[in-house]
Amino acid sequence: MLIDFNQKEEITIPGMNNGTGTMTAKMYMGDQGKVIPCSIHPGGSIGLHKHETSDDINYVLSGKGKAICDGQEEILFVGTCHICKKGSVHSIVNTGDEDLVFLTIVVEC
Repeated sequence: MLIDFNQKEEITIPGMNNGTGTMTAKMYMGDQGKVIPCSIHPGGSIGLHKHETSDDINYVLSGKGKAICDGQEEILFVGTCHICKKGSVHSIVNTGDEDLVFLTIVVEC
């Protein structure tokens, strides 16, 4: 299967999961999960939320930030990957002055 994100509409999401600022994303959603290239803009965050039915894999392409997963803080930068396992609670924050760009893969389990 080929997913052409050039053909996907980019959406703007203010305060994702009661976070701050805005993020933009293009989404593919299927029965077994999601593929989401996205950007959290400077000053923005994805609020603390729980993954009830899926693992959430976030690979950083540019920018810097931090993830908070089950109370543990992880520093994010280019080439790092934050994984939030099913049942965990996490948040992602852009701590830099440019977009935090990452690819999210959500695997339903």
